Amino acid sequence: MVKSVNFVVLGEQTIANDFGKKGTATDITLFDRKDSDIIRTWVIPNGFPDKIQPLFQAVNLAEHVIFYVGNLDRFTGEQIIALNLMKKRDGIISHTYEVDENRLNSMIKGTVLEQYKKVNSSEIKQEINKIKPISKDGPVKIVVDHCFDVKGVGTVVLGKVIQGKVKQYDNLKLLPAKIDVMIKSIQMHDDTVQEAVSPARVGLSIKGAKVEDISRGDYICEADSEQIQTEIELDFLQNPFYKGEITENQMCLVSLGLQVKAAKFSSIKPVKLTLDKPIVYIKNETCVLLKPESQNIRILGSGTLI
Repeated sequence: MVKSVNFVVLGEQTIANDFGKKGTATDITLFDRKDSDIIRTWVIPNGFPDKIQPLFQAVNLAEHVIFYVGNLDRFTGEQIIALNLMKKRDGIISHTYEVDENRLNSMIKGTVLEQYKKVNSSEIKQEINKIKPISKDGPVKIVVDHCFDVKGVGTVVLGKVIQGKVKQYDNLKLLPAKIDVMIKSIQMHDDTVQEAVSPARVGLSIKGAKVEDISRGDYICEADSEQIQTEIELDFLQNPFYKGEITENQMCLVSLGLQVKAAKFSSIKPVKLTLDKPIVYIKNETCVLLKPESQNIRILGSGTLI
């Protein structure tokens, strides 16, 4: 069976052109390459730094990080904060000749990035090839990152099997819409397959849901396997680099997995938020609060769902 490894490329994103063939391109762009029985995928948040949301969505799609630092500005700082909040401990870090290595080391001190393997840029490909696929068992769970209508085929979703195994003709549930869907066909790297195992990237032709029913961050999984909420409470820790005040009735964005929803602070102590649209609740997952209009750091802080 074909296995999969997924990377996020941060910093100087253009290096992804050297790794694989360019595929789907929106505010996050995908590259992939198949070697023998392993498909490697690289996702870049090319909508960042203009928008903060694609950064967290791209990071959430990956098991491993490639951070090629080209300069040491506030956007590099946001990427370091994002990786640390999301506890992305598996990574490779490199930098251009223009970057002051001592200053970079100071910026990543005390974060998960200290554990990353430091390599020269010429060694990145070699290190990528050493990383082995790891599958996660459990009830099938697929997160959607793109969706479109294909003439003669119908609704097609692109996403990642984050847990378990999806099979052709599986009857599953689209959440949070709670719509029953059937998997008509599965593709990996443009090849039709009968099943795909975590953490495979897949293209799924589905029956039962239309494009307008589906948003990035939605899940396709076994019926009643997840909770759906419109109000959440967080064990919240404010980002020390965010200097703005947080008050009741203030608006923000909630980033949970690939889901990004508008929300309002209904309480500060404890931190509670009311969302404008339902969110799929995943136990113990890190939830990040964002303030896209902030002129400085746009990450308010994070916490686990209570």
